[in-house]
Amino acid sequence: MPITRPGPRALTLAQLRAYAITRSLFKPVTLAAAFRRMGFVQADPIRAPARAQDLILRHRVRGYRDGDLERRYPRLQIEEDALHNYGFLSRELHALLHPRVISKRSRIERSHPELAQPILDFVRENGPTHPRDLDADHGGRSVRNYWGGSSSAATHMLDLLHYRGQLRVIRRDNGVRVYATAANHALDVESGPDGNERVLRLIAHIVGLYAPLPESTLRQLATMLRYGAPHLEERLRERAVIDKAIDDGRIARHEAEGRSWIVPAGERIGGDAPAIVRLLAPFDPVVWDRRRFEIFWNWRYRFEAYTPPAKRQLGYYALPMLWGEQVIGWANLKLEGKDGDRLGVQLGFVERRPRDAAFKRECDAEIERMREFIGARRIVKIAAQR
Repeated sequence: MPITRPGPRALTLAQLRAYAITRSLFKPVTLAAAFRRMGFVQADPIRAPARAQDLILRHRVRGYRDGDLERRYPRLQIEEDALHNYGFLSRELHALLHPRVISKRSRIERSHPELAQPILDFVRENGPTHPRDLDADHGGRSVRNYWGGSSSAATHMLDLLHYRGQLRVIRRDNGVRVYATAANHALDVESGPDGNERVLRLIAHIVGLYAPLPESTLRQLATMLRYGAPHLEERLRERAVIDKAIDDGRIARHEAEGRSWIVPAGERIGGDAPAIVRLLAPFDPVVWDRRRFEIFWNWRYRFEAYTPPAKRQLGYYALPMLWGEQVIGWANLKLEGKDGDRLGVQLGFVERRPRDAAFKRECDAEIERMREFIGARRIVKIAAQR
């Protein structure tokens, strides 16, 4: 008999907005528990005043301080790798991506085909390897990078061997990846789930991280997952992949004001967001989907770090400001002073700054939490942008 798919349940945008906030900004837990719950935390190298992964985790991990992930990474059951973007993954999620079967040779392989095996042998023989450790044997070779400049070919080859699953990141030294061989996740493809099951689990994981998602965003994410799972590209490209996940009971579809939304199957859509202020990273799951952002909050947020200064409207690294269930503006933060011991704060608002005492109290409390997280001694407030 043909599968009878249940009709979508009608919801309001207000219900979905509150659900998005309360399910993602859960009560803080341990760092390990946060990864078990989220599965993936996106990484970004910019510090303004902290890296995105730390800004994301500070809301979800008890007592979290800037750099805790880098310090504790070797003891956690997580991996650095590519999913739909680059970041930190639970071992469960990471196992769905390996072994990667990659048919095309990369640019670094084509320009320096002689480098891969000697570098892999070097890491096997010498153990944990920082890119500078290769300079004596493999220095002097360069490759044109994506920005038109010149980069170390050896560093690019380390990144490629990591992506191919032959190396893993075992720690970072001052933000620089240190590599070792990857025997712990060099899995036999025959021993794990088949391709169809891997795709269904990946779709369920990504929905669990970003729900509720407009169905159009989930289709975009399915395409982006080919970055981390190129060997599953054909299955991820299928138009029916979302329907398959729904029929299999992994995810569910609902309707809200003429738009189709996807959520994890079996979850109750509800909850009330607490009346507190949170400054969110540009890649925080609450604001990651710019399409959903505009639907929920009716204004356009853009990440402008790579926008020419004269064309920026919000700032170099504007952090969306969540007040209860509304994103009402943004903040630009900067460490100042000779020793970087002062936290400069500049606030911007979509309309006007709330005048009630509750907002002032909660905004001051969030800025103080940020000061503690960064480790600055005091706060320097700057006039609002608008």
